[in-house]
Amino acid sequence: MRPLSARTAGFTDSIIRRMTRISNKYGAINLSQGFPDFDPPKEITDRLAEIAPSGPHQYAVTWGAQNFREALAKKQSHFTGLPIDPDKNIVVTCGSTEAMMAAMMTVVNPGDKVAIFSPFYENYTADTILTGAEPVYIPLIPPTFGFDANLLEDAFKGGAKALVLCNPSNPCGKVFTLEELQTIADIIIRYDGYVITDEVYEHIVYAPHKHVYISTLPGMWERTISCSSLSKTYSITGWRLGYVIAPERIIDRVKKVHDFLTVGAAAPLMEAATVGLCFPDSYYDGLQAHYTHMKQLFCGGLRQFGLDFTEPQGAYYVMLDVSKYDVKDDLRFCEWLAEHVGVGAVPGSCFFKERPQVGASAGMDVHNLIRFHFAKRDETLNAALDRLSELNSKAKGYR
Repeated sequence: MRPLSARTAGFTDSIIRRMTRISNKYGAINLSQGFPDFDPPKEITDRLAEIAPSGPHQYAVTWGAQNFREALAKKQSHFTGLPIDPDKNIVVTCGSTEAMMAAMMTVVNPGDKVAIFSPFYENYTADTILTGAEPVYIPLIPPTFGFDANLLEDAFKGGAKALVLCNPSNPCGKVFTLEELQTIADIIIRYDGYVITDEVYEHIVYAPHKHVYISTLPGMWERTISCSSLSKTYSITGWRLGYVIAPERIIDRVKKVHDFLTVGAAAPLMEAATVGLCFPDSYYDGLQAHYTHMKQLFCGGLRQFGLDFTEPQGAYYVMLDVSKYDVKDDLRFCEWLAEHVGVGAVPGSCFFKERPQVGASAGMDVHNLIRFHFAKRDETLNAALDRLSELNSKAKGYR
């Protein structure tokens, strides 16, 4: 038989989602795949129950129900200070996963190059390859996860057309400073490029750090395709409601790509989630306080046990250094951790793709890092910490 697609021949399954299956297999507490174990806001689920009998149950407008887009435009205009038009600047997608794919297909052609900060969420490489483009990786160096502006500029000198910017960053929890974003913006403008953002953690930021939308910097609205979702902000990861915000010239193309990718997002879920988009500022203050509590609880436990980690500035992930356990294969270590310690994690190597000499010069081996997430109830985190308290003693038998 004729061979299948060469473009996808190197794909594996998602390591993150695989670790959920491994956690389930061993009855481990799943701190791998990043979804909460607490309920969404009651106002949203109550609204879903109200509309269940009557709908809407049929297709909404392809690029999103009118009331949903109007509420989203009002919310994002409030937080960004930009005059976002619900009809000209928004496409509602099936999660931020589709938003990123639609943005990538809108901006790049086969043979183009796309710059990606590393570590990165694993979908970014897949998105780039599926569009026929070539990923170029720019390392974020632990423990601060700063970047070398010269390397970023080299990527654009070498033909990169766009940069994928996850801010706050999954997996390392970095929040890019205004100065760093201005450096990025200067390079993008200098080389006539684009930025495709992933801002799903925009409201999960820990003081004193602040999230700045790069689209608000001078000259960047025209060059930014902002992708995000409701998944993390409203604890509805299974609803798959995402969106793209961009200038009309770009959104007109995104609408067409989205139409042929998925047709449209789920009509009843948009109707229910519109309630959340209308929440007052106090909701987002409470969300930040809630996640700050979870971070302090989990990181405090790790610190008490003498475990080495990088405390996040935003998002809800912790990168743990396991080098003292003589780890050579981080995937095998995570499987061992799920089976023998009872906690699920993600091997750090699936987030990194930089050149070996860069990692070596920073004293870093990406196979010595694993990722936990802490979007869990107190009782779940305390149970996970109770198990992790035995990691140092149990790891003596790991080989």
